[in-house]
Amino acid sequence: MSGDIEDRPQPLIEHLIELRRRLMWAIGAFFAAFLVCFYFAKGLFNLLVLPFKWAVSWAGLNHRNVELIYTAPQEFFFTQIKVAMFGALVIAFPVIAAQIYKFVAPGLYKNERAAFLPFLVASPLLFLLGGALVYFFFTPMVMWFFLAMEQGGGEGQVAIQLLPKVSEYLSLIMSLVFAFGLVFQLPVITTLLARVGFVSSQGLAEKRKYAIVIAFVVAAVLTPPDPISQIGLALPAILLYEISIYTARLVERQRAADALKSEAAESQEGSSGEVGPAKG
Repeated sequence: MSGDIEDRPQPLIEHLIELRRRLMWAIGAFFAAFLVCFYFAKGLFNLLVLPFKWAVSWAGLNHRNVELIYTAPQEFFFTQIKVAMFGALVIAFPVIAAQIYKFVAPGLYKNERAAFLPFLVASPLLFLLGGALVYFFFTPMVMWFFLAMEQGGGEGQVAIQLLPKVSEYLSLIMSLVFAFGLVFQLPVITTLLARVGFVSSQGLAEKRKYAIVIAFVVAAVLTPPDPISQIGLALPAILLYEISIYTARLVERQRAADALKSEAAESQEGSSGEVGPAKG
């Protein structure tokens, strides 16, 4: 890692100075990314609207333009700020995570640092995987579900057409991305807990039925009130829970193997230290 990580005791004032330095780097990276994303906010929002366009195509409504509206003068401006903040968080996350690691690393042993690094890499990758699943599949499916409720109008019917507000559409896609991204952190969290001994693979397996119920409850809370997004979040959560059980087993096997190696090394040192019988 970086040469400025020193493995030595530090007084409180030096810890505070180090914390301030890391916070300044993290905030600076976020602010710089925010300015860039705000400059391209309209283009980024157009990218976020693509799943809606795909849903319109799936619903067989290619004859009409995809339109979003805003009903307050400042609504689209604040929507662009939210888009910029969302993009800045994604872009600046590697820098923020690196600064957190550099602040924590001096207090860790060398083997603990080596164990922590894979999770630092896996966490953003799993979050991006969850976000990609939302962008390319679940958001178009959710919008297709809502578009299917439109009413064409005619004799005895009033024409009802979906015209989403820009702020509400952004809130929908952001809530789905964060919900899926957080759920996809389940293997990372459970593996970390297994490494420190807070959970075990057997305990996770025994609580599987409760985890299934909790997955559907959490999906109902985090997603819009439609069955597609709720089931779409609950099923990956259950699959990730099963993956978590498997990763916990791997951690336990590795821990048992390390314990056997340690015992073998200690016994070998003990035997080599014994003094043989003196010859007459």
